[in-house]
Amino acid sequence: MTTGAPTPTYPARPRRSRLRTFLPLGVAVWLVLEIWLLTVVAGASSGFVVFLLLLAGFVLGGAVIKKAGRRAFQNLNEALQRGGTPQRGGGNGLLMLGGLLLMIPGLISDAVGLLLLVPPVQKALSRSAERTFDRKLREAAPGSFGDAFQQVRIHRPDGKVVQGEVVRDDEPRGDAPQGPRPPLTR
Repeated sequence: MTTGAPTPTYPARPRRSRLRTFLPLGVAVWLVLEIWLLTVVAGASSGFVVFLLLLAGFVLGGAVIKKAGRRAFQNLNEALQRGGTPQRGGGNGLLMLGGLLLMIPGLISDAVGLLLLVPPVQKALSRSAERTFDRKLREAAPGSFGDAFQQVRIHRPDGKVVQGEVVRDDEPRGDAPQGPRPPLTR
């Protein structure tokens, strides 16, 4: 028996992105390669050498993160003292990522972390990431997170003005003389 109500149609399930599909596989492959490379190096030299390599990577990564954090904090303080906003990150994010990769145990992550410490690589990656980020924001669908972020980035208001005046409760009312009111501005 039917009631005459239409059967609800559900929208098609959105396609899963390639990143979400292959990221777990990539992480698993990366972990297996890290472990395999550590065992190869330990077999060629000794376990103590591997331990020293991992310890050196951890210490160097900590020093890099500390330096990048100090530089970012110093840039922020200088910008606030000037009364402006901080300029671009200056590669601090990539320096911190390089330091983090150095701190992660493994020789492949150490190599990538050291590569991120090279200034020309930082500049090329930051330009590429900025272009990709801007392209993704331009392609954002209405109502999505990217669209909301794009609307927040707009510097000028949309032109709507709400006229009004401020009425203070702390000012005396009644017989007290009032001076001329300033004009409303846009």
